[in-house]
Amino acid sequence: MARAATTSDVFNAIAERRRRKIIDLLAGRGEQAVGDLVAALRIPQPAVSKHLSVLRTVRLVSVNRRGRRRLYRLNPRQLKPVHDWTKMYEKFWSHQIDRIKARAEQRARQQEL
Repeated sequence: MARAATTSDVFNAIAERRRRKIIDLLAGRGEQAVGDLVAALRIPQPAVSKHLSVLRTVRLVSVNRRGRRRLYRLNPRQLKPVHDWTKMYEKFWSHQIDRIKARAEQRARQQEL
């Protein structure tokens, strides 16, 4: 079965770890120039530009020109489909956290005796 193009939707675009790292950097630092992302990621500029192109195609990032610099910024609203999809599975994580909490409280009570 053929893989979907990385530019077909947000899910395919964020499947690659370096693109997720770019998203993390933009979310944490705000607008970034390509050179800043290259330095942070420690990968060649053409690779960063290619990843940014994929993220732009699915509208996860946008670019503004300021003089000779291109500044990229995250469009977090485009991550909503990912959030909505993962939200369905939150009950499994919450259940596990509740179990861990219950065990920790039980052990604390046992140690008090």
